[in-house]
Amino acid sequence: MPDHAAVKDNRWLYPFRNTLLHPRLWHLNRHSAAGGVAAGLFCGLFPAPFQMLGAAICAIIFRINLPIAILTTLYTNPVTFVPLYIFAFWIGSQLVGDGSTFVPPPEFDITAVGAWLKASIAWLGHLGLPLVVGVALLATVFAVLGYVGMRLAWRFYLIRKLTRRKERRAAKYDIRK
Repeated sequence: MPDHAAVKDNRWLYPFRNTLLHPRLWHLNRHSAAGGVAAGLFCGLFPAPFQMLGAAICAIIFRINLPIAILTTLYTNPVTFVPLYIFAFWIGSQLVGDGSTFVPPPEFDITAVGAWLKASIAWLGHLGLPLVVGVALLATVFAVLGYVGMRLAWRFYLIRKLTRRKERRAAKYDIRK
């Protein structure tokens, strides 16, 4: 995790210095961690170049932990992205109810790039509404589950820590020893 000096002295980040140095973006507590996980899980289903940027924007807007939000987007990768999008399409087609079925993308042909591009655009148009609805719903469910899961994990950790502290104090002041 970069320190404040690295962000402050970076010439590319200079215009955003005041925003990026806000203490709540770098502080770690149960609220910021849970919000960071939720933002990262939600933005992780964005198309590839916009995942981390979306998570960073969400972190800045909602003042949640920036590094956690960015790192949580990494649950999507070349191995998991396609199954998640197929599942999202299935969810969307069930909700939209237009009877859409998943059709594999057109195969790339180096001799006919124009035809391939036209077929790819038609393929994306076919996926359209069911895919958008499915991705939005799946991202929302992931974000809610991540938020609740992180809050529960943090609470479990604190209860366990307090219980151990009580046990240590009880053992320290136990007169029967």
